Amino acid sequence: MNEETAKSDLSKLRIPRDEPDPGKPGVRRTAPIRWPWLVIGAVIVVIALAVVWATRHPVIEVQTATVTRLAPATAQSLLTATGYVVAQRKAAVASKGTGRLEKLNVVEGDQVRTGEVIAQLEATDVTASLQAARAGIAQAEANLEQARAVQQEAKSSYGRVQELRAKSLAAQSDLDIAQAHYETAEANVNAAQAALASARANADYAAVQVENTYIRAPFDGTVLSKHADVGEVVAPFASSASSRGAVVTIADMSSLQVEADVSESNIQQITPAQPCLITLDAFPAEPYRGRVEKIVPTADRSKATVLTKIAFDQIDARVLPEMSAKVSFLPAGTDTQSVTTATVLAVPGSAVAQRDNRPVVFVVRQGQVFATPVEMGQTYGGVIEIRSGVQAGDVVVAVVPERLGDGDKIKLKQ
Repeated sequence: MNEETAKSDLSKLRIPRDEPDPGKPGVRRTAPIRWPWLVIGAVIVVIALAVVWATRHPVIEVQTATVTRLAPATAQSLLTATGYVVAQRKAAVASKGTGRLEKLNVVEGDQVRTGEVIAQLEATDVTASLQAARAGIAQAEANLEQARAVQQEAKSSYGRVQELRAKSLAAQSDLDIAQAHYETAEANVNAAQAALASARANADYAAVQVENTYIRAPFDGTVLSKHADVGEVVAPFASSASSRGAVVTIADMSSLQVEADVSESNIQQITPAQPCLITLDAFPAEPYRGRVEKIVPTADRSKATVLTKIAFDQIDARVLPEMSAKVSFLPAGTDTQSVTTATVLAVPGSAVAQRDNRPVVFVVRQGQVFATPVEMGQTYGGVIEIRSGVQAGDVVVAVVPERLGDGDKIKLKQ
């Protein structure tokens, strides 16, 4: 074999790395997999299913409302305003003197009477001053008695010298001396009387200082809050950063009224003694009857409102200061005693729709609506009484679209 033939034979030799060994049983060559096309096909199927689902179950934009309790009389009200319950007689009770708080006799919620001791400051120093002043009175009274005795003696001596002088048995100089002694004694009595009056005034002042250590209730009321504790320094007007001003805040609960802002454009509809219904947010199912007590004769320029004060016809212990309230102003002349305060469940009239020849509302839960059959009652203005089917606080679709159905997905309109 020549050299060229050997090279030719060697060039034909190679190791088949990518091809299966035809000598091994069960092994055969396969065509390459077209995987990109399979992925694209799966994506197309998913998109098609999503389109079909969206076509059958569209997301509908809606507005919602809440099922609320409504007093029928409020539907005929002229206007409604919001406000807060405010005590018209309220005081932050402070001390007239400065000292450390020794006793605090009340806590929040306690009832107090006029003049009742709410708290007491340490009074050791002022009590000592009062005792010293009273001792000064005793000393001044003794000095006055002594001066009066001297005066009486001088008066008697002066009288005797006058008799002797009238009989020419005493010299004129003796008479002058006796007269001077009497006038001096009389002046000493006047001075002693002035000193006694001063001592009594000092004692009165010391007694006032002692009284100022007692912090008393200025009127009958209820303790709303306390601002100081035993051991803290109390000072008038909180004269230092480490001292307290007011000890407690009390309010006369019988003076509670609702203060509500009414727009300037609507204030002409409000008149004194106008009947109202007061609905507290804490007790929406039980409105209170009331009347306009006062229209404050000034406007708030920043809010363009006028403050009105509404008094309760009857009040109970549930009404507390700073509670939120809604006031419905009724037409003038309305007899509030004939106005029922019973409440009913109500929804906007547009929230009720007909499905399968029966009235339903669409209750919203977790982004879906559910058609709920209801029993309707009276219509009050733009709302409808609902006697059964829903509860207060349920959220419903406020304006029901024609295509809205049970189980549909919804989103809120912006």
